[in-house]
Amino acid sequence: MFDYPLTYNEIFLFLESKCTEADLKDAINYLIGCKLVFKLGNFYSLKNDHYVTIRRNKGNQKAATLLHKAKYVGQLLIKFPYVRGIGISGSLSKNFADDQSDIDLFIITKKNRVWIARTIMHCFKKLTFLVNKQHYYCMNYYVDEEQLEIVEKNIYTAIEVATIIPLEGDFAFKDFYLANSWTIDYLPNKVMRVSSAKPLKKQVLKVVVEALFNNKIGNWIEGLLMKVTADRWNKKTLMKKLNSRGTIMGMAASKHFAKPDPKNFQMKLIERYQHKLLPLLDQTFFLNEITK
Repeated sequence: MFDYPLTYNEIFLFLESKCTEADLKDAINYLIGCKLVFKLGNFYSLKNDHYVTIRRNKGNQKAATLLHKAKYVGQLLIKFPYVRGIGISGSLSKNFADDQSDIDLFIITKKNRVWIARTIMHCFKKLTFLVNKQHYYCMNYYVDEEQLEIVEKNIYTAIEVATIIPLEGDFAFKDFYLANSWTIDYLPNKVMRVSSAKPLKKQVLKVVVEALFNNKIGNWIEGLLMKVTADRWNKKTLMKKLNSRGTIMGMAASKHFAKPDPKNFQMKLIERYQHKLLPLLDQTFFLNEITK
């Protein structure tokens, strides 16, 4: 956190306040003069350390390779039953990756079919372990067309929504962004990337499989899979099992979504962000008092 230098354009896009580019340039130049911000080549950083730019450039190059692979992953997964949209999330959606990075995927499913879709996709993921490709299929966030709005509204979720890279399902993502227009309150200069998603193509096998479950039996299976999966994840949480990132494993589950439990990561990250922000705010306040 705060070890990632930014370009001028990124600062403008992710600024929490609406402003003109001229005002932003004046503000950045002022902060550089006060040695609160440092210009390192094409980047701006809170640290006067060129290593952060080297790290970023390497991470961007690694991300380019993974993004290329992610497009093929999206083309495959969109063929699965009830899947209506595939997007890239996580650090890769910010154009950064390292040797431990996964391809984190955001999935939109048909209304009331999150759990059938998720179960089929995760059965497929089990097979990817056999060829050591599991890191390309981290399908950890599902929503359905009935409830596209992200319930948690904060700077973290706003950035996550705004940086998702849609791969497949143009109409699904168009509706998703309309449902999450609240992000403009946090990122007034950021424009969503709807146009990058490809339109859905009709898949015969997909249509046939969906037809088999578009009935009361399918509704019963959907509910059963939600209960079984949620119970299994609750046991993992109670046992305090950790994932590869050292975070307690937990899932928030409902009829319309399956996602990582916000309490286990999101809230801790926001607390850390606010804690690291305080010294910067104190410095800015002190400068303002001096210049009055």
